[in-house]
Amino acid sequence: MLAVTNIAKSFGDQVLFSGVTFNVGARDRVAVIGPNGCGKTTLFEILVGNISPDSGSVAMRKDITIGYAKQEITPESYDLLLDHVAHASNKIAGLEHRIKKLQEALAEGGDEADPQELMQELGELQHKYEQAGGYNIEHEAEVILCGLGFKEKDFQRPLKEFSGGWLMRITLAKLLVINPDLLLLDEPTNHLDLESCLWFENYLRSYQGAVLLTSHDRAFLNRMAQKIIAIEKDDVLYFQGTYDEFVEARKQSLLVLESTARRQDIKINKEMRFINRFRSQATKASAVQSRIKALAKVERVVIPRNTKKIHFTFPEPPRSGDEVITLKHVAKAYEGNVIYRDLNLTLRRKDRVALVGLNGAGKTTLLKILAGVLPFEGGERKLGQNVTTAYYAQYQLELLDPKNTVIEELRKVAADESEQRLRALLGTFLFSGDDAYKKVAVLSGGEKGRLSIAKMLVRPANFLLMDEPTNHLDINSREMLSDALDAYHGTLCFITHDRTIIRDIADKIIEIRNGEPVVYQGNYDEYLDWKAGQGLIDTPTFKANGRGPSGDAASRDAMRQRKVAEGTLRNTFSRESSALKRRIDEIETELHKLEAEYRDLESSFANPESYADALDIKTRTMRHHELQPLIAGLTQEWEQCSQDYEQKKEAFEQAKKDLAEEY
Repeated sequence: MLAVTNIAKSFGDQVLFSGVTFNVGARDRVAVIGPNGCGKTTLFEILVGNISPDSGSVAMRKDITIGYAKQEITPESYDLLLDHVAHASNKIAGLEHRIKKLQEALAEGGDEADPQELMQELGELQHKYEQAGGYNIEHEAEVILCGLGFKEKDFQRPLKEFSGGWLMRITLAKLLVINPDLLLLDEPTNHLDLESCLWFENYLRSYQGAVLLTSHDRAFLNRMAQKIIAIEKDDVLYFQGTYDEFVEARKQSLLVLESTARRQDIKINKEMRFINRFRSQATKASAVQSRIKALAKVERVVIPRNTKKIHFTFPEPPRSGDEVITLKHVAKAYEGNVIYRDLNLTLRRKDRVALVGLNGAGKTTLLKILAGVLPFEGGERKLGQNVTTAYYAQYQLELLDPKNTVIEELRKVAADESEQRLRALLGTFLFSGDDAYKKVAVLSGGEKGRLSIAKMLVRPANFLLMDEPTNHLDINSREMLSDALDAYHGTLCFITHDRTIIRDIADKIIEIRNGEPVVYQGNYDEYLDWKAGQGLIDTPTFKANGRGPSGDAASRDAMRQRKVAEGTLRNTFSRESSALKRRIDEIETELHKLEAEYRDLESSFANPESYADALDIKTRTMRHHELQPLIAGLTQEWEQCSQDYEQKKEAFEQAKKDLAEEY
């Protein structure tokens, strides 16, 4: 259907990609991945003909239709939403216009045309209109709009009333209504809430055409992609399989590459030693020259940049009280629109909370209230003992000083840290080498986001609140963020549309539903299972004609009963094991501190200069003896708690298996 052959594109001295060759079949699902700025959007612009490649060719079947969703759009007109989406197809709109004109001509009569011929043409057009889905197009548009999060009351609103995020959804809706042979989707999930994203995934999985997409959402990539095109520095890789399979295969190939590079370095160093040793000896001149020529022909194995993660130990935040924050009877409204009437919520130490819910449900409002940056009309916000807060929002990117370098901006909040430690931290956040000395003014949105997060974590508060921290971040940066948050030992509350981040980090889900926080103690997948079991989630696999999933009522009822029973089991397990899990976390934190102190003492004993002060030696020796039984005792307690937790978990898993057999 589409054939791309050896295309290349450069802008000035910057080569985006070269030698790109691939085919797209009629039902393919292809993901184009790579860091921000690598050329993914440029590749899409070449495919639709908006940009010409420097070399190579793009060939496609003559009658193919392409739908292209860009990342950024603007309001188009004062059209009403439903009319605008339902009449997105030029083909259907053209047929409608011609049918209307023929009907008017027949109604008016006249001598210029034979009525019989007009009737015959009208019949042919109506048949084409039916085949194109014209008579069902409004219903199809309603189904798609509802799936993407619009309400029925929105259908008669003009486009100018919708914000940028909703306009992106309108563009997606138009593309799905048009139903092209090939969909090009550039970051399509950026403005979708979690419910709409699930619906959109299911829609695309049953879509009858081909899909070529870019995304930094790893969960979305895994569910959608069957083929991967990875644009890397100086190379373009092709892989048949899911994103996770690609990552694993890439990891294995890099291990082989690194091993090959090590062996090559050993061989080259051996040859260089021979050359340097015998370069001045006339009797060895021939052998030396031979080896020099041989080395000149060796093609060096190059390890791609940013293939290894740099690990960094973040400072331990000060310990807070068990109750970190409590909201009692909080009321909040905007211009008469009530968001919360009687909000009550408590977060505890070491909670890792993901706030979820539909767009407009009040997630950001709640986060701002928790952070203390938004006033409210009634109720009480009470911080726990020794709680310090840090709030991350997109506007903080604007607070960075454009005149500073990256490392200067970081030094503003960590003046007492050494240059080496600041560089190590920046390396963790993917600012390697000379990137540390780039001016803030030239940073991309993603780079500014990483720098702002680094500033928060280098001196971390014990209560961290983050609103969409993954915006503008590519996959490598999101993995960096996940690692950083995983290493953070304070209390965390965040909003993100990246389900992988939620799965990796959150151990408590709070859904905002109808102005009320619904608290689920468990991870994101368990929350989805529980929600499905309660009949609170609906993610049908809509077909292109708008029909939902098949299956008889009895099997659906049995499945629902099973999900409810599983939810009850999971809640019981969570309630019984939460204290154990909390204690395991406490022990791990304490062990981390004691073991670090023990290692420091061991290092000091190895330093001869440390024996100058007899009193200091005695103090350190006594502390060294104290630490050994402390560490041993905590380790033993950790092992026992872990064993008890695993036994409870095994019992829970067995109960789930028994339940599955019962149903």
